Amino acid sequence: MAAFELVSHGEFPSTAIDSIAVTATRGAGGRVDLEYCVRGAVGDVRWPDWKAVEPADRLWEHTCFELFVRAPGAHGYAELNFTTSGQWAAYCFDHYRAGMRAIDDVLVGGGRTLGDGEVRVRRTISLPDWADPPEWQIGLSAVIETLDGSKSWWALAHPEGPPDFHNDICFAGRLRAPRRA
Repeated sequence: MAAFELVSHGEFPSTAIDSIAVTATRGAGGRVDLEYCVRGAVGDVRWPDWKAVEPADRLWEHTCFELFVRAPGAHGYAELNFTTSGQWAAYCFDHYRAGMRAIDDVLVGGGRTLGDGEVRVRRTISLPDWADPPEWQIGLSAVIETLDGSKSWWALAHPEGPPDFHNDICFAGRLRAPRRA
């Protein structure tokens, strides 16, 4: 298991959230288990209402959690988005924001826990096409929308300028495959 802390983009500080911690565990066959732990005035955040565990587009326009995955040195990457509504999206890109297409063979499951001062969002994701690289470069990120409509952008690292989770700088994490027996 690897533990990560997200940082808020300097130009868009959060008025509600103090911290976002993420744990990630990579399993066999392209599986990854994630848990995002959001702390702060979580009652001031616009959390998407539960709908169903189903695919949906444009999740990043509101409160959303994201995982980006690529093999070291590769140009192509996967982007996964998910929310507290249960909805998720999975895309593959050939290069930076180019050649986008939906990933059809992804499996997503998980849950959420809403507590006093803390929200936990868990997802188990299976990416069979990404099972082979012994190490992944990952980007972990979140968009947090407050009840007043303001947004903050959180990531492992941010490029200069506006938030851009697709930027190479954001692929700041590493996640190794489990050891084979």
